[in-house]
Amino acid sequence: MKPLQTLEQTRPQGAAVAGFKAPPLRVGAMIPQGWVMDLPADLPADQQWRVMVRVARTLEAAGFDSGWLYDHFHTVPTPQTSSVFECWISTAALLSQTVTLRIGQLVTCNSYRNPALLAKMAATADVLSGGRLEFGIGAGWYEHEYRGYGYPFPRAGERIAMLEEALEVIGRLWSEPSVTYEGRYYQLRDAYCDPKPLQRPRPPVLVGGGGERRTLAVVARHADRANFGGSLDNFRHKADVLLDHCRRVGRDPAQLELTYSCPVLIGRDRDEVDRQVARYVGPGADLDRLRQESAVGVPEEVAAYLRRFVEAGASYLILNIRGAAELWPLELFAEEVLPLLRS
Repeated sequence: MKPLQTLEQTRPQGAAVAGFKAPPLRVGAMIPQGWVMDLPADLPADQQWRVMVRVARTLEAAGFDSGWLYDHFHTVPTPQTSSVFECWISTAALLSQTVTLRIGQLVTCNSYRNPALLAKMAATADVLSGGRLEFGIGAGWYEHEYRGYGYPFPRAGERIAMLEEALEVIGRLWSEPSVTYEGRYYQLRDAYCDPKPLQRPRPPVLVGGGGERRTLAVVARHADRANFGGSLDNFRHKADVLLDHCRRVGRDPAQLELTYSCPVLIGRDRDEVDRQVARYVGPGADLDRLRQESAVGVPEEVAAYLRRFVEAGASYLILNIRGAAELWPLELFAEEVLPLLRS
């Protein structure tokens, strides 16, 4: 196998990483829930919830495949007294408020719930929604939340090891009549998880994180989807590392799907784009870097940016379309960008 650097240097611009699963393109968007201060602060909490429902229904009506939620308790970049709706309660509630839209998590923090309980929650949500659950999970990272809620915050390597055990537990509970498991971090004794998920063989498992030595090895062994962000060069590099891990563990990369996530700042014209950038990025931003790691511009520019990742192998886009609570950016994206991406 060629070194990663050689692969990067020799791949033609825009070429896909060979070998990964390539289903038809799907597009999802984040649903505002407060983590990135994306809900109207002047509304009471029950009306903020109605905003979340309106966004989900708009995504459904506009032709998006899915809506996604963060799994966090405190706001970023700094914790503030502001609504942050709990991820899994919101997942179940939004599934009940929609008909065809799939709902996922980008991503569940493994440390916040016992994995056997999480498997039970996810299976129930999948059945109650008619098989519309997207399942995303990661090792966790937001130390302030851990400390605030009284969770231990072990070193990164231990959190990743816990994630790998959790994925084994969840996968077995979704497929076996009962499970006994003796791990370093989790132990089960004749655990039952019924009903099983409706989707077969299981809800697709997206593992978030791009750590090249350990996290992507876990992805290669246990995930159905990988999720990357950042620049096109970063996307290709992470995909190459993942491909190398698949070869090392004997996993067929055609069983794995690549997904891409980024912010989207869209406007009908240049003035509106500039207003969106000023509102959501602020003065003094590194605009060159912003445009390398975010889709910024009028619809044709946004589509061109995202198309580069599709051509590089991403078959699922999970986008943070800024201003989604106001609905018009979602509608503009659906009307003018989705047709360009899916043509």
